Amino acid sequence: MNEKLTIQQIELYKLSVPLIEPFVTSLGVDTAAHNILVKIVTKEGITGFGECSPYMPINGESQDTCFIVGQYFAKLLKGQNPLDIAHCTGLMDNLIYGNASIKSAFDIALYDIASRHAGVPLYQFIGGENNKTIITDYTVSIGDPEKMAADAVKIKAQGYPAIKVKLGKNGETDVVRMKAIRAAVGDTIPLRIDANQGWGVEEAIETLNALAPLDIQHCEEPIARWNYLQLPYVKKESPIPIMADECCGDHHDAARLIELNACDYFNIKLGKSGGIFNALKIVSLAEAAGIHLQVGAMLESRLAMTAFAHFALCSPHIVHYDFDTALMFTDDPVTGGIRYEKNGVVTVPEVPGLGAIISEDRLKKMQSIIV
Repeated sequence: MNEKLTIQQIELYKLSVPLIEPFVTSLGVDTAAHNILVKIVTKEGITGFGECSPYMPINGESQDTCFIVGQYFAKLLKGQNPLDIAHCTGLMDNLIYGNASIKSAFDIALYDIASRHAGVPLYQFIGGENNKTIITDYTVSIGDPEKMAADAVKIKAQGYPAIKVKLGKNGETDVVRMKAIRAAVGDTIPLRIDANQGWGVEEAIETLNALAPLDIQHCEEPIARWNYLQLPYVKKESPIPIMADECCGDHHDAARLIELNACDYFNIKLGKSGGIFNALKIVSLAEAAGIHLQVGAMLESRLAMTAFAHFALCSPHIVHYDFDTALMFTDDPVTGGIRYEKNGVVTVPEVPGLGAIISEDRLKKMQSIIV
């Protein structure tokens, strides 16, 4: 690599924002987003922002662990060339195994710098084109069937073109939940389901077959992630397409699932893959295997969500978008970034880099450390 910038300073911030109402899945209840912001400053004056939303049940990280591990990365990357993303990624991977969430925040900041330096939007820097409409679904938390049905009706009334439903707490009850939702919203709006690993193997097959008449687009992660060797069996017996989520973290997981013919879709989350660098490898594998993709999120603000939207423009194989959680925040800390338009449409900023920042006034109010 001939071009060179130098990382001069790295800043870490704890971003915590309450949610409008609890977000409930089979894995637990969230009442607030507890995220980490990464700001990388170069000697040449180009700054990059990144963010992660660690989720302990999925990637084994918390806001506190990310804040600590992020300091290791900051000391490691200081003085490095942020344009050499492969080298920076390798340094982080060699230093510590896992920790994909905090790695993704650094990765996003590096791509922000690199695309700003190149003078093009991030999606263009990674080879994408802004030639398709990104439309997010909106999610119904798991709970009482009547409340879930009422929530689904509200989502439909707001114009979202698809409803995602959290399931995974007793298959028989999940069928009751979905029948109530389908009866409430009618037959025209697509429904997607996510069991978050909540079913046993036979329970998953029985439940998916019982749900078949309800016209479900796909089911995310029906069984435990560690039990992925049984996923091909579930896929074979299911009338509903299967999407791998928790069991598809990085490109190594994707290659394994492809070899097993274990699923119909992958759900890519940068917080699972370690960032854009590895997520692009998943896309290449999926394209070669003819697998279509969703890009999803944890509980990130519009800052990381902007990175996800840029990334979603990198391939025509990315056909589903789950970018709703930033809409659940009681407060929006982001300047610039994606815009949520009517009917779930998401527009990406046409400026160099990520196109989203957190203002200095906002950053000063957060717990932080500067390396």
